[in-house]
Amino acid sequence: MSHNIQKKLAVINDMSGFGRCSLTVSLPIISKLKVQCCPVPTAIFSNHTGYQHFFFDDYTEKMPQYIKNWEKLGLEFAGIYPGFLGSERQIEIVIEFIRKFRTKDTRVIVDPVMGDHGKPYSTCTPSLCCEMKKLVKYADILTPNVTEACILTDTPYKEKWRKKEIREMAENLMAQGPDKVVITGIVQGEFIANYVCTREGCDHFLRSVKVGTQRCGTGDIFASIIAADAVNGVDFAASVKKASNFIKRCIQKSTEMEIPITDGAAFEEVLDYLR
Repeated sequence: MSHNIQKKLAVINDMSGFGRCSLTVSLPIISKLKVQCCPVPTAIFSNHTGYQHFFFDDYTEKMPQYIKNWEKLGLEFAGIYPGFLGSERQIEIVIEFIRKFRTKDTRVIVDPVMGDHGKPYSTCTPSLCCEMKKLVKYADILTPNVTEACILTDTPYKEKWRKKEIREMAENLMAQGPDKVVITGIVQGEFIANYVCTREGCDHFLRSVKVGTQRCGTGDIFASIIAADAVNGVDFAASVKKASNFIKRCIQKSTEMEIPITDGAAFEEVLDYLR
């Protein structure tokens, strides 16, 4: 009996029980887009670290045995999507996972979660940056925000960007390996833009009016939609536009319901709009 009848997407990320981020976002989003979401937990949190207190259990040393049992089952993946990785060792494990499970039909979508608003996260050490650049080489699709694009290209961060400068960063990133890049969260006055670039010549700034306040987990929503759509063969620019519009709807609903910002975006309320 085959375990590989349905399309499967391996999602390598932490599990936060509360706060709508990482795997608790990816599971319902990817499932809604009719792809089986297969999580590989990197850590277990009671709630994400944006709260005053949280429980944390590092899963790094358990990951190899977890993955080994998938090998025994003969699992095949249409997509592999690593998100937040907290150490160089976890990045090494992910690279080995890609080497073992990737086929000519597997799409690898890397969301290089390293920082935001011009500041790297505390875990984003020089050695982790070096390992992340190694992982980027394996990506078919890369989804950094502006801060992460700067880190990966050794570009000094600033608040205002010319379109030419964003294009140059995207071209630098594609030179590292990916065929498709979207740089997210580009502030353009009252607008927020995503820059889409591909080896086939796609060159789009897709922008919309900013609404509400940035919330925890919206990057996970975005990358999960991009990953599922990649597996389903959806046009890349169309997928970016879909993800952006869905997040805007999530933020509008969350603001309307007065959901605390730390609690993320209430995507459950608008999930039926996702196709």
